[in-house]
Amino acid sequence: MAASPLSGSDSISTGSISQTASPLPRIRMKAPSRVADRVFYAVTCICALGIIVIVGLIVYELVIHSEITLRQFGWKFFTGTNWDPVSGDFGALPFVFGTLVTSFVALAIAVPLAVGVAVYTTEMCPRPLRASIAFCTELLAAIPSVVYGLWAMYILVPFLRTRVDPFLIKTLGWTGLFVAPDYGISLFSASVILAVMVIPIISSITREVMISVPQNQREAVLALGATRWEMIRLGVLRNARAGILGAIILGLGRALGETIAVSMVIGNNPQITKSLLAPGHAMATVIALEFSEAATPAYLSALVEIGLALFLVTIVVNAAARLLVWAVTHRMPARAHA
Repeated sequence: MAASPLSGSDSISTGSISQTASPLPRIRMKAPSRVADRVFYAVTCICALGIIVIVGLIVYELVIHSEITLRQFGWKFFTGTNWDPVSGDFGALPFVFGTLVTSFVALAIAVPLAVGVAVYTTEMCPRPLRASIAFCTELLAAIPSVVYGLWAMYILVPFLRTRVDPFLIKTLGWTGLFVAPDYGISLFSASVILAVMVIPIISSITREVMISVPQNQREAVLALGATRWEMIRLGVLRNARAGILGAIILGLGRALGETIAVSMVIGNNPQITKSLLAPGHAMATVIALEFSEAATPAYLSALVEIGLALFLVTIVVNAAARLLVWAVTHRMPARAHA
């Protein structure tokens, strides 16, 4: 049987390859170490449980140190209107009122602006400008609150007192919400500075939720002949409404706990008034301003109980916001739109 003419060359080439090629290195696989896995699992569990322990300890300490007023006043502590540390009569309703009024007025101002910024940056803004606008918006969250307070005292309050408040008194004075006298330092000024501070929180979360809306939702609405506004309203905002609500609640949590900036412009007057142009007080500000002056155990206990109420409200608000954001985003694919 005739040999193939290429058999010789094949054998030579094969031999040369076998002589020149180096053997492949042998990779030795180490057996999995269960000890390392267990140690890693234990460390991560300790880190996770440590957060829960810290929160529990904070609540425990607040309850222990507010025991005096909890026993003496009970629920009447939050319904009383008289705050007189000298006579030992404590009522936290003016502070609760000031906190709720400033927070909700701030949301009424901030939500339209924040949602408008989010809609523009995700749906209408040219791509080269999106990153710059988003960065500038989120930069507001990095400014310290004391800087906001100084800006409000020297710029915002004089502007409101001379330009905005007279217009509100003239046009909306019949409602009783904007009536003279106007000192500039008021519940309304505190609400405006809070609105500026919560805009980046609401805007950034709303933007992320809108990005998570699938692109086919937009295309389907446009294919039916809708305008851009109808597409945004029906295809985007409607699908992202739960996440936007979560962003608003997170902004509310920030507004409830803000202290320094609010204390510099709210007036710190523990009175309940209908007019937003009157001075007021808030739960966080009374703790910051009067804690060092608490000379009696009952006085100190009253301030700690206000802190306990504020802490629990903030936890509930943030938990509800996280739940709503998760409900709208966990099943939606991310869209590369930024």
